[in-house]
Amino acid sequence: MCRRPPRTATTTRAASAAPAADVSGDSRESASPATDAAAALLLRAVERGVTHVVLSPGSRSQALALVAADLERAGRIALHVRIDERVAGFTALGIGRETGIPAAVICTSGTAVANLLPAALEAHHAGIPMLLLTADRPPELRGVGANQTTRQPGMFAPSVRLETDVPTPDETDPTGDGPQTLMLRRLADEAMDAALGVGLRSAGPVHLNLPYREPLAGTLPAWIGPSDVPPAGTDTGASTAPDEDDPDGSGALYQGGGGIGVSDLPGDPDDAPCVLERGPRTVVIAGADAGADAEHLAHLGGWPLVAEIVSGARFGRNLAHGYRALLSDPELGGRVERAVVLGHPTLSREVARLLADPDIEVVALRGPGEPLNLNGATVAADAVAVAAGEIDREWLGAWIRASRDAAVDLTPPAPDADALASAVPSERLGALSAELAVARHRVDREILVDAVWRASWPHDRLVFGSSRLVRVADAVLGGKKVVVHANRGLAGIDGTIATAFGVAAASQRGGAPGVTRLLLGDLAALHDVGALLLPPAEDEPRLQVIVGNDAGGTIFDSLEVAALADADAMDRVLYTPHTVRFEQLALAYGWEYRRVTTRAELDQVLTSPVGGRQIIEVPLER
Repeated sequence: MCRRPPRTATTTRAASAAPAADVSGDSRESASPATDAAAALLLRAVERGVTHVVLSPGSRSQALALVAADLERAGRIALHVRIDERVAGFTALGIGRETGIPAAVICTSGTAVANLLPAALEAHHAGIPMLLLTADRPPELRGVGANQTTRQPGMFAPSVRLETDVPTPDETDPTGDGPQTLMLRRLADEAMDAALGVGLRSAGPVHLNLPYREPLAGTLPAWIGPSDVPPAGTDTGASTAPDEDDPDGSGALYQGGGGIGVSDLPGDPDDAPCVLERGPRTVVIAGADAGADAEHLAHLGGWPLVAEIVSGARFGRNLAHGYRALLSDPELGGRVERAVVLGHPTLSREVARLLADPDIEVVALRGPGEPLNLNGATVAADAVAVAAGEIDREWLGAWIRASRDAAVDLTPPAPDADALASAVPSERLGALSAELAVARHRVDREILVDAVWRASWPHDRLVFGSSRLVRVADAVLGGKKVVVHANRGLAGIDGTIATAFGVAAASQRGGAPGVTRLLLGDLAALHDVGALLLPPAEDEPRLQVIVGNDAGGTIFDSLEVAALADADAMDRVLYTPHTVRFEQLALAYGWEYRRVTTRAELDQVLTSPVGGRQIIEVPLER
């Protein structure tokens, strides 16, 4: 039984009452410290290059939201409103992927903040800049059972480049040069530097937890206009970075699995690049987000290039087509002595097996997230250089010849012009039948990925979901210099449509040409259905969501479990069949819908002018 104290005693649990806001000297009738603080922070972020803000509506974040709306009206940002915070996070991720500049994500307190975690994890592991601006209750309302209040500081600690629980604003600033405003502007500078990877090895997410007291919104300050802001870089004399000796310091380095650790610390600026000597039989491995540097290195060294479809490096004379079979060949993959890795390889067991071999020298360029070390002896390098000397033409030539033989040609056969023009009825009829057979050929996975690849050009953007289709594309597609995006940091299926939305919004801003095409499976599409919602006030991007629908998770059919599991159990808990009608989803969310089954139909819809959002459903056999 609870023993109650005597009535004469005083029992105190909550913190002291909130201090009154200082509005002295402010002529505005409804000035609010929350609004002025939000204006100072967001305005400086925009001055530092933020052009996209993604927000989910909420009460505690209303000051940030109203400032963002004002910046949108002034033409200073593109504002994206998403009712689902998980969708908002991945939309910002796509924007950061495309631009290399962080988008700011605004949300209210409580579970809203937790919904940003999946996108923050992917941003950490993939090195994508992002600003998480989470509104919160002030300290006196934490830990006392207040509504919609949880421990937000530290929620992202293992994954962010900087995290700060910002002091609660308690004064208004009618002139824009008060100490609170200057502190917040400096904080925005620190946050932008951290998100962009300044002083670190990679870009990544930053979390600013922003507690506000009531009134939660007020009249916007006059200095929010671009001509009256304080000068950039004004020093307030105090850093907002957390104290490294504070055990709860939200910006402390984290040494746990997958978090901020030694791999994210900057290297010694005097460190020389790792020199790759001539001699060892070498291959260059380009994983996700390796970029053109991988192709350039392979060219300089005269080494074969093993480039995943999501690497951004699948082009060039040294590209190894059909690399999985080549790595399994004892005369090619079996003779590799050194592998140089750029990016994050995730798509093939053959590459993983090579990099786990303790007898092979592996040099991996450091990237975001965990350092690569599958064989326990991988050499991590911040930069590499190729030593002078002769190219091993015998080694490179063997790979090029094998690559040529392994290349897959999925080009539809050309019409027989002579037979079509023949005066002999049987010849002409045979040619017509052959052409019709090509046009009516049912689309399979190989034809689907080939058609999408052929339809995409450098001004387009191609996004792959973490579905079976990306592995098919990796296995059969040839070289082409196309901008490719994929969330391979953690390779989850969540947030794929939202990521593509972000890529499309960023790449097409200002009237830039091109179409963003997202190729994914049906389960990945269903996992992110909420991302289909677009507010009517926002511009409609040119976005094709191409769904390869095999009515479940057929990727499990290619794993060992398929040979071990009971068929009914396999379907129930892994394949997870469904009967969703994508046509009805498209209608509900206001998308154009096309269902295609033949190569001719697919080519036509992919190459026709795109004026907005399209869902293209392609039924596939299991």
